[in-house]
Amino acid sequence: MADIYYIGYINRLIMKPAKLILPLMLCAVAFGFKNPPRSDKWEQLFNGKDLSGWDTYIGPDLDDKGKPITGVPIGLNTDPRLVFTIVKQDGDKVIRISGQNWGAISTKKEYANYHLQLQFKWGALTWGQKKGQKMDSGLLYHSVGKYGADYGAWMRSQEFQIEQGNSGDYWGVAGGMADIPVIRRYEKDYIYNVGGMMNTFAEGGKAGRHCIKGSDAENPKGEWNTLDLYCNGDTSIHVINDKVMMVLYHSRQMENGQPQPLTKGKIQIQSEGAEVFYKEIMIQPITQLPVELVKQ
Repeated sequence: MADIYYIGYINRLIMKPAKLILPLMLCAVAFGFKNPPRSDKWEQLFNGKDLSGWDTYIGPDLDDKGKPITGVPIGLNTDPRLVFTIVKQDGDKVIRISGQNWGAISTKKEYANYHLQLQFKWGALTWGQKKGQKMDSGLLYHSVGKYGADYGAWMRSQEFQIEQGNSGDYWGVAGGMADIPVIRRYEKDYIYNVGGMMNTFAEGGKAGRHCIKGSDAENPKGEWNTLDLYCNGDTSIHVINDKVMMVLYHSRQMENGQPQPLTKGKIQIQSEGAEVFYKEIMIQPITQLPVELVKQ
């Protein structure tokens, strides 16, 4: 009965303008807020030395059109081409992801209700179907299920897109779903807007699984960018360089034809055809979302 009510609620929700819904959401989020919801108890996910605390997974070799050559993944914690290494950049030891193969590093632990922060900077190399295209990577959160569920490379998750010029976008990965207030551009583009119409983004759905960020904040290539991700309950906020890109509601996954909550999981960082560097990856628990960000 609860599932039926939930599905009916979502169906009603996506038919209403967000400007009517968001005040209720904001009240729920803001209730009891007096101080910033931060614990200042940061856990370093990258120790500045090696990939302790992380697993690597690399999918099948792909041809220059992105099609699997053999269909056999390179697999878990096997990295013959050194896709994931530790190098020195700007005086710091950082994670280098070459992008040569599609895959990810993923935390061994699962996380829920947190503020995650990291820094990223683009390299110079692109590979295969991404050669000469926009530099591409991604932060995949609430990652669950089997490795390689999406494109042979990634677990089911919600994606905070990290792509040159598009950092902050949303993609639902291998069954990840979310509700986002948007405005429509052309026939296929949906752009985050706090006063827009609430739409459900899911693979196979009317709006598809991709939502475009609502603003731009990425620094020029060659400069470091700061990414902040806030997750509390089934709501998350994507932030680039202190500017909100979007707020996502009702994070869930499709399981056996029924939507189920997706509010906890591992954290993956993608290798997707481009060289990229990451550093200062840290996480701290939160009990509430920063209301000043939800309002943006």
